[in-house]
Amino acid sequence: MKKILIISLAYFPNHVGGAEVAIKEITNRITPEDIEFHMVTLALEKGLPKEEKIRNVVVHRVGFGNTGILNKFLFQFSAAWKALSLHRKNQYDAIWAMMAHSSGAPAALFKFFKPRVPYILTLQEGDPPERIERMMWPLWPLFSRAFKRADVVQAISVFLGEWARRRGFKGSLEVVPNGVDTRHFSREYPARAIDEVKDTLGKRMGDVFLITTSRLVRKNALDNVIAALPLLPENVRFIILGTGPLEAELKEQARSSKLEARTLFLGQIGHDELPKYLKACDIFIRPSRSEGMGNSFVEAMAAGLPVIATQEGGIADFLFDEKRNPDKPITGFAVDTDSPEQIAAQVKHVMEHPEKVRAVIATACAMVMEKDDWDIIAKDMRERVFMPLLERGDN
Repeated sequence: MKKILIISLAYFPNHVGGAEVAIKEITNRITPEDIEFHMVTLALEKGLPKEEKIRNVVVHRVGFGNTGILNKFLFQFSAAWKALSLHRKNQYDAIWAMMAHSSGAPAALFKFFKPRVPYILTLQEGDPPERIERMMWPLWPLFSRAFKRADVVQAISVFLGEWARRRGFKGSLEVVPNGVDTRHFSREYPARAIDEVKDTLGKRMGDVFLITTSRLVRKNALDNVIAALPLLPENVRFIILGTGPLEAELKEQARSSKLEARTLFLGQIGHDELPKYLKACDIFIRPSRSEGMGNSFVEAMAAGLPVIATQEGGIADFLFDEKRNPDKPITGFAVDTDSPEQIAAQVKHVMEHPEKVRAVIATACAMVMEKDDWDIIAKDMRERVFMPLLERGDN
Protein backbone atom coordinates (compact mmCIF):
# COMPACT_ATOMS: atom_id res chain seq x y z
CA MET A 1 0.00 0.00 0.00
CA LYS A 2 1.22 3.49 -0.92
CA LYS A 3 0.51 6.72 0.93
CA ILE A 4 -0.10 10.15 -0.63
CA LEU A 5 -0.42 13.38 1.34
CA ILE A 6 -2.73 15.95 -0.27
CA ILE A 7 -2.35 19.67 0.45
CA SER A 8 -5.58 21.58 -0.21
CA LEU A 9 -6.66 24.97 1.12
CA ALA A 10 -10.29 23.84 1.54
CA TYR A 11 -12.22 20.60 1.80
CA PHE A 12 -15.50 19.06 2.83
CA PRO A 13 -17.87 19.28 4.60
CA ASN A 14 -18.72 22.94 4.07
CA HIS A 15 -16.19 24.57 1.72
CA VAL A 16 -16.54 22.90 -1.62
CA GLY A 17 -15.69 23.90 -5.18
CA GLY A 18 -14.56 22.03 -8.27
CA ALA A 19 -11.14 21.18 -6.84
CA GLU A 20 -12.56 19.71 -3.65
CA VAL A 21 -15.13 17.68 -5.58
CA ALA A 22 -12.31 16.36 -7.80
CA ILE A 23 -10.33 15.16 -4.77
CA LYS A 24 -13.39 13.42 -3.33
CA GLU A 25 -14.49 11.77 -6.56
CA ILE A 26 -10.98 10.55 -7.41
CA THR A 27 -10.05 9.28 -3.95
CA ASN A 28 -13.47 7.59 -3.53
CA ARG A 29 -12.65 5.42 -6.54
CA ILE A 30 -9.17 4.31 -5.43
CA THR A 31 -9.22 1.67 -2.71
CA PRO A 32 -7.30 2.32 0.53
CA GLU A 33 -5.55 -1.01 -0.03
CA ASP A 34 -4.10 0.52 -3.20
CA ILE A 35 -3.37 4.10 -2.06
CA GLU A 36 -4.03 5.59 1.37
CA PHE A 37 -4.74 9.33 1.19
CA HIS A 38 -4.08 11.87 3.93
CA MET A 39 -4.70 15.62 3.65
CA VAL A 40 -3.54 18.85 5.25
CA THR A 41 -6.24 21.50 4.90
CA LEU A 42 -7.27 24.76 6.53
CA ALA A 43 -9.87 24.98 9.27
CA LEU A 44 -12.18 27.56 7.71
CA GLU A 45 -14.73 27.51 10.52
CA LYS A 46 -14.72 26.75 14.21
CA GLY A 47 -15.86 23.44 15.62
CA LEU A 48 -14.36 21.17 12.97
CA PRO A 49 -12.19 18.34 14.33
CA LYS A 50 -8.43 18.61 13.98
CA GLU A 51 -8.47 15.15 12.45
CA GLU A 52 -11.23 13.07 10.88
CA LYS A 53 -11.71 10.55 8.10
CA ILE A 54 -13.94 11.66 5.22
CA ARG A 55 -14.53 8.63 3.00
CA ASN A 56 -11.05 7.57 1.80
CA VAL A 57 -9.15 10.64 3.05
CA VAL A 58 -7.73 11.17 6.55
CA VAL A 59 -8.11 14.94 6.99
CA HIS A 60 -5.74 16.96 9.22
CA ARG A 61 -6.73 20.60 9.81
CA VAL A 62 -4.57 23.59 10.72
CA GLY A 63 -5.45 27.25 11.30
CA PHE A 64 -7.76 29.44 13.35
CA GLY A 65 -11.19 28.31 12.17
CA ASN A 66 -12.18 31.31 10.01
CA THR A 67 -12.08 32.48 6.40
CA GLY A 68 -9.90 35.54 7.06
CA ILE A 69 -6.99 36.56 4.85
CA LEU A 70 -4.46 36.09 7.67
CA ASN A 71 -5.61 32.51 8.24
CA LYS A 72 -5.22 31.73 4.53
CA PHE A 73 -1.83 33.46 4.31
CA LEU A 74 -0.43 31.58 7.29
CA PHE A 75 -1.64 28.32 5.75
CA GLN A 76 1.17 28.71 3.22
CA PHE A 77 3.59 27.99 6.07
CA SER A 78 1.57 26.07 8.67
CA ALA A 79 0.54 23.51 6.05
CA ALA A 80 4.18 22.84 5.20
CA TRP A 81 5.15 22.34 8.85
CA LYS A 82 2.17 20.07 9.43
CA ALA A 83 3.02 18.07 6.32
CA LEU A 84 6.61 17.61 7.50
CA SER A 85 5.39 16.53 10.94
CA LEU A 86 2.96 14.02 9.44
CA HIS A 87 5.65 12.73 7.09
CA ARG A 88 7.95 11.90 10.01
CA LYS A 89 5.14 9.73 11.37
CA ASN A 90 3.65 8.25 8.19
CA GLN A 91 6.48 8.30 5.60
CA TYR A 92 4.42 9.34 2.58
CA ASP A 93 5.33 8.05 -0.85
CA ALA A 94 4.28 11.32 -2.54
CA ILE A 95 2.65 14.68 -1.89
CA TRP A 96 -0.13 16.14 -4.04
CA ALA A 97 -0.79 19.90 -4.10
CA MET A 98 -4.25 20.98 -5.23
CA MET A 99 -3.76 24.24 -7.17
CA ALA A 100 -0.57 26.27 -7.38
CA HIS A 101 -1.95 29.52 -6.00
CA SER A 102 -3.38 28.02 -2.80
CA SER A 103 -1.24 24.96 -2.06
CA GLY A 104 1.86 25.27 -4.24
CA ALA A 105 3.90 27.29 -1.73
CA PRO A 106 3.55 24.78 1.15
CA ALA A 107 4.32 21.94 -1.27
CA ALA A 108 7.45 23.77 -2.44
CA LEU A 109 8.55 24.22 1.19
CA PHE A 110 7.97 20.54 1.89
CA LYS A 111 9.93 19.60 -1.25
CA PHE A 112 12.82 21.84 -0.14
CA PHE A 113 13.20 19.83 3.08
CA LYS A 114 12.27 16.45 1.56
CA PRO A 115 13.57 16.56 -2.02
CA ARG A 116 13.39 12.78 -2.49
CA VAL A 117 9.61 12.63 -1.91
CA PRO A 118 7.81 12.82 -5.30
CA TYR A 119 5.56 15.86 -5.72
CA ILE A 120 2.41 16.12 -7.87
CA LEU A 121 0.93 19.54 -8.71
CA THR A 122 -2.65 19.78 -9.96
CA LEU A 123 -3.70 22.94 -11.81
CA GLN A 124 -7.42 23.69 -11.51
CA GLU A 125 -7.29 27.48 -11.48
CA GLY A 126 -10.14 29.39 -13.11
CA ASP A 127 -8.82 32.95 -12.84
CA PRO A 128 -6.49 34.35 -15.53
CA PRO A 129 -2.88 33.27 -14.86
CA GLU A 130 -1.76 36.91 -14.99
CA ARG A 131 -4.11 37.78 -12.12
CA ILE A 132 -2.94 34.79 -10.09
CA GLU A 133 0.69 35.75 -10.62
CA ARG A 134 0.05 39.31 -9.43
CA MET A 135 -1.75 37.96 -6.37
CA MET A 136 1.13 35.60 -5.54
CA TRP A 137 3.87 38.23 -5.88
CA PRO A 138 4.53 38.42 -2.08
CA LEU A 139 5.35 34.68 -2.17
CA TRP A 140 6.91 34.66 -5.63
CA PRO A 141 10.04 32.57 -4.86
CA LEU A 142 7.91 29.79 -3.35
CA PHE A 143 5.20 30.14 -6.00
CA SER A 144 7.81 29.80 -8.74
CA ARG A 145 9.35 26.73 -7.08
CA ALA A 146 5.88 25.19 -6.84
CA PHE A 147 6.05 24.71 -10.62
CA LYS A 148 9.75 24.09 -11.12
CA ARG A 149 10.14 21.48 -8.37
CA ALA A 150 7.08 19.41 -9.27
CA ASP A 151 7.79 15.90 -10.54
CA VAL A 152 4.44 15.67 -12.35
CA VAL A 153 1.91 18.36 -13.26
CA GLN A 154 -1.68 17.31 -13.86
CA ALA A 155 -3.65 20.07 -15.56
CA ILE A 156 -7.39 19.98 -16.19
CA SER A 157 -6.92 21.69 -19.57
CA VAL A 158 -4.32 22.25 -22.26
CA PHE A 159 -4.47 25.96 -21.39
CA LEU A 160 -3.33 25.32 -17.80
CA GLY A 161 -0.68 22.88 -18.98
CA GLU A 162 0.79 25.62 -21.16
CA TRP A 163 0.83 27.90 -18.12
CA ALA A 164 2.93 25.32 -16.24
CA ARG A 165 5.45 25.27 -19.08
CA ARG A 166 5.64 29.08 -19.11
CA ARG A 167 6.35 28.98 -15.39
CA GLY A 168 9.38 26.78 -15.97
CA PHE A 169 8.03 23.26 -15.42
CA LYS A 170 10.01 20.76 -17.52
CA GLY A 171 8.79 17.39 -16.22
CA SER A 172 5.95 15.02 -17.07
CA LEU A 173 2.71 16.85 -17.92
CA GLU A 174 -0.64 15.05 -17.95
CA VAL A 175 -3.87 16.73 -19.06
CA VAL A 176 -6.69 15.03 -17.17
CA PRO A 177 -9.90 17.07 -17.04
CA ASN A 178 -12.35 17.21 -14.18
CA GLY A 179 -15.13 14.71 -14.39
CA VAL A 180 -18.90 14.73 -14.15
CA ASP A 181 -21.33 12.45 -12.40
CA THR A 182 -22.86 11.51 -15.74
CA ARG A 183 -25.53 9.28 -14.22
CA HIS A 184 -26.71 12.14 -12.01
CA PHE A 185 -26.91 14.79 -14.74
CA SER A 186 -28.22 12.57 -17.54
CA ARG A 187 -30.92 11.00 -15.37
CA GLU A 188 -34.44 11.05 -16.81
CA TYR A 189 -37.08 12.55 -14.50
CA PRO A 190 -40.86 12.12 -14.64
CA ALA A 191 -42.46 14.95 -16.62
CA ARG A 192 -44.31 15.96 -13.45
CA ALA A 193 -41.02 16.68 -11.63
CA ILE A 194 -39.76 18.93 -14.42
CA ASP A 195 -43.13 20.69 -14.68
CA GLU A 196 -42.96 21.50 -10.97
CA VAL A 197 -39.63 23.27 -11.52
CA LYS A 198 -41.05 25.13 -14.52
CA ASP A 199 -43.94 26.30 -12.34
CA THR A 200 -41.45 27.47 -9.69
CA LEU A 201 -39.61 29.45 -12.35
CA GLY A 202 -42.80 30.87 -13.84
CA LYS A 203 -42.12 29.32 -17.23
CA ARG A 204 -45.02 29.45 -19.68
CA MET A 205 -45.60 27.78 -23.02
CA GLY A 206 -43.38 29.45 -25.62
CA ASP A 207 -40.88 30.87 -23.13
CA VAL A 208 -37.17 30.28 -23.74
CA PHE A 209 -35.11 30.13 -20.56
CA LEU A 210 -31.37 30.65 -20.56
CA ILE A 211 -29.73 29.18 -17.45
CA THR A 212 -26.33 29.48 -15.83
CA THR A 213 -24.81 27.77 -12.79
CA SER A 214 -22.03 30.16 -11.93
CA ARG A 215 -20.27 32.06 -9.21
CA LEU A 216 -21.28 35.71 -9.54
CA VAL A 217 -17.79 36.99 -10.29
CA ARG A 218 -16.32 39.08 -13.09
CA LYS A 219 -14.65 36.21 -14.94
CA ASN A 220 -18.01 34.52 -15.59
CA ALA A 221 -19.30 37.59 -17.49
CA LEU A 222 -22.96 37.29 -16.59
CA ASP A 223 -23.22 41.04 -17.13
CA ASN A 224 -22.87 40.35 -20.84
CA VAL A 225 -25.83 37.96 -20.81
CA ILE A 226 -28.00 40.57 -19.10
CA ALA A 227 -26.81 43.13 -21.66
CA ALA A 228 -27.88 40.75 -24.46
CA LEU A 229 -31.48 40.40 -23.23
CA PRO A 230 -32.77 43.66 -24.83
CA LEU A 231 -31.55 42.27 -28.17
CA LEU A 232 -33.70 39.16 -27.75
CA PRO A 233 -37.47 38.56 -27.87
CA GLU A 234 -39.45 39.25 -24.70
CA ASN A 235 -40.09 35.55 -24.15
CA VAL A 236 -36.37 34.94 -23.47
CA ARG A 237 -35.50 35.03 -19.76
CA PHE A 238 -32.28 34.41 -17.82
CA ILE A 239 -32.15 32.07 -14.80
CA ILE A 240 -29.10 32.53 -12.58
CA LEU A 241 -28.13 29.79 -10.11
CA GLY A 242 -25.27 30.80 -7.83
CA THR A 243 -24.02 33.44 -5.45
CA GLY A 244 -21.02 35.72 -5.31
CA PRO A 245 -19.68 39.21 -4.71
CA LEU A 246 -21.26 40.70 -7.86
CA GLU A 247 -24.82 39.72 -6.97
CA ALA A 248 -25.93 43.22 -5.96
CA GLU A 249 -24.22 44.77 -9.00
CA LEU A 250 -25.86 42.32 -11.42
CA LYS A 251 -29.28 42.87 -9.85
CA GLU A 252 -28.81 46.63 -10.20
CA GLN A 253 -27.84 46.17 -13.86
CA ALA A 254 -31.06 44.24 -14.45
CA ARG A 255 -33.13 46.83 -12.55
CA SER A 256 -31.63 49.86 -14.28
CA SER A 257 -32.11 48.19 -17.68
CA LYS A 258 -35.76 47.40 -16.84
CA LEU A 259 -34.99 43.68 -17.10
CA GLU A 260 -36.00 42.58 -13.61
CA ALA A 261 -38.92 40.57 -14.97
CA ARG A 262 -36.57 38.72 -17.33
CA THR A 263 -33.78 37.87 -14.86
CA LEU A 264 -34.29 35.51 -11.95
CA PHE A 265 -31.62 35.15 -9.25
CA LEU A 266 -32.20 31.89 -7.38
CA GLY A 267 -29.02 31.69 -5.31
CA GLN A 268 -27.40 28.35 -4.57
CA ILE A 269 -29.36 25.26 -5.59
CA GLY A 270 -28.47 21.90 -4.07
CA HIS A 271 -26.52 19.38 -6.14
CA ASP A 272 -29.39 16.88 -6.00
CA GLU A 273 -31.85 19.38 -7.50
CA LEU A 274 -29.55 20.90 -10.11
CA PRO A 275 -30.27 18.50 -13.01
CA LYS A 276 -34.01 19.22 -12.77
CA TYR A 277 -33.39 22.96 -13.07
CA LEU A 278 -31.14 22.42 -16.08
CA LYS A 279 -33.71 20.17 -17.78
CA ALA A 280 -36.50 22.69 -17.09
CA CYS A 281 -34.59 25.31 -19.11
CA ASP A 282 -33.56 25.50 -22.76
CA ILE A 283 -30.02 26.84 -23.18
CA PHE A 284 -27.00 26.85 -20.86
CA ILE A 285 -24.90 30.01 -21.08
CA ARG A 286 -21.74 31.36 -19.51
CA PRO A 287 -19.63 33.66 -21.74
CA SER A 288 -16.53 33.44 -19.53
CA ARG A 289 -13.71 35.95 -19.69
CA SER A 290 -11.37 33.22 -18.40
CA GLU A 291 -11.80 29.57 -17.44
CA GLY A 292 -9.51 26.77 -16.29
CA MET A 293 -12.03 24.23 -17.55
CA GLY A 294 -15.54 24.78 -16.21
CA ASN A 295 -17.41 21.76 -14.86
CA SER A 296 -20.75 23.54 -15.28
CA PHE A 297 -20.50 23.42 -19.08
CA VAL A 298 -19.90 19.67 -19.10
CA GLU A 299 -22.69 19.08 -16.57
CA ALA A 300 -25.08 20.99 -18.84
CA MET A 301 -23.99 18.89 -21.82
CA ALA A 302 -24.64 15.71 -19.82
CA ALA A 303 -28.09 17.07 -18.91
CA GLY A 304 -28.92 17.52 -22.60
CA LEU A 305 -28.76 21.31 -22.98
CA PRO A 306 -27.15 23.23 -25.84
CA VAL A 307 -24.25 25.31 -24.52
CA ILE A 308 -23.32 28.87 -25.50
CA ALA A 309 -19.88 29.96 -24.27
CA THR A 310 -16.63 31.59 -25.22
CA GLN A 311 -13.62 29.41 -26.00
CA GLU A 312 -11.43 31.02 -23.38
CA GLY A 313 -8.89 28.89 -21.53
CA GLY A 314 -9.89 25.28 -21.01
CA ILE A 315 -13.32 25.64 -22.66
CA ALA A 316 -11.55 25.28 -26.01
CA ASP A 317 -10.73 21.66 -25.10
CA PHE A 318 -14.35 20.52 -25.34
CA LEU A 319 -16.60 23.22 -26.89
CA PHE A 320 -16.27 23.06 -30.66
CA ASP A 321 -18.19 25.48 -32.87
CA GLU A 322 -19.38 24.89 -36.43
CA LYS A 323 -17.62 27.94 -37.89
CA ARG A 324 -14.59 28.19 -35.59
CA ASN A 325 -13.74 24.47 -35.49
CA PRO A 326 -14.81 23.02 -38.86
CA ASP A 327 -12.52 20.00 -38.36
CA LYS A 328 -14.15 18.97 -35.05
CA PRO A 329 -17.47 17.36 -34.11
CA ILE A 330 -19.72 20.25 -33.08
CA THR A 331 -20.47 20.33 -29.35
CA GLY A 332 -21.62 23.91 -28.72
CA PHE A 333 -22.03 27.49 -29.89
CA ALA A 334 -19.11 29.88 -29.40
CA VAL A 335 -19.01 33.64 -28.90
CA ASP A 336 -16.23 36.16 -28.38
CA THR A 337 -15.60 37.61 -24.94
CA ASP A 338 -17.55 40.73 -24.01
CA SER A 339 -19.92 40.53 -26.97
CA PRO A 340 -23.62 40.80 -26.02
CA GLU A 341 -24.40 41.07 -29.74
CA GLN A 342 -22.85 37.67 -30.47
CA ILE A 343 -24.61 36.17 -27.45
CA ALA A 344 -27.97 37.38 -28.78
CA ALA A 345 -27.16 36.10 -32.27
CA GLN A 346 -26.28 32.62 -30.99
CA VAL A 347 -29.39 32.43 -28.80
CA LYS A 348 -31.50 33.29 -31.86
CA HIS A 349 -29.57 30.71 -33.90
CA VAL A 350 -30.32 27.99 -31.34
CA MET A 351 -34.00 28.99 -31.24
CA GLU A 352 -34.30 28.93 -35.03
CA HIS A 353 -32.49 25.65 -35.81
CA PRO A 354 -33.97 22.90 -33.60
CA GLU A 355 -32.80 19.99 -35.78
CA LYS A 356 -29.21 21.19 -35.79
CA VAL A 357 -29.36 21.81 -32.04
CA ARG A 358 -30.59 18.27 -31.36
CA ALA A 359 -27.60 16.89 -33.27
CA VAL A 360 -25.18 19.13 -31.35
CA ILE A 361 -26.71 18.06 -28.02
CA ALA A 362 -26.33 14.38 -28.95
CA THR A 363 -22.69 14.86 -29.95
CA ALA A 364 -21.84 16.81 -26.80
CA CYS A 365 -23.56 14.31 -24.53
CA ALA A 366 -21.77 11.37 -26.17
CA MET A 367 -18.42 13.15 -25.74
CA VAL A 368 -19.06 13.70 -22.03
CA MET A 369 -20.10 10.08 -21.48
CA GLU A 370 -17.00 8.84 -23.28
CA LYS A 371 -14.39 11.16 -21.76
CA ASP A 372 -15.62 12.91 -18.62
CA ASP A 373 -17.27 10.37 -16.34
CA TRP A 374 -15.58 10.32 -12.91
CA ASP A 375 -14.87 6.58 -13.23
CA ILE A 376 -12.77 7.32 -16.31
CA ILE A 377 -11.06 10.33 -14.71
CA ALA A 378 -10.15 8.40 -11.54
CA LYS A 379 -8.71 5.56 -13.64
CA ASP A 380 -6.64 8.07 -15.64
CA MET A 381 -5.36 9.72 -12.46
CA ARG A 382 -4.33 6.38 -11.00
CA GLU A 383 -2.71 4.99 -14.14
CA ARG A 384 -1.22 8.15 -15.68
CA VAL A 385 -0.35 10.26 -12.63
CA PHE A 386 -0.13 8.37 -9.34
CA MET A 387 1.22 4.91 -10.16
CA PRO A 388 4.01 5.88 -12.62
CA LEU A 389 5.37 8.30 -10.03
CA LEU A 390 4.98 5.89 -7.12
CA GLU A 391 6.55 3.02 -9.06
CA ARG A 392 9.43 5.27 -10.07
CA GLY A 393 10.02 5.91 -6.36
CA ASP A 394 10.40 2.15 -5.79
CA ASN A 395 13.34 1.94 -8.18
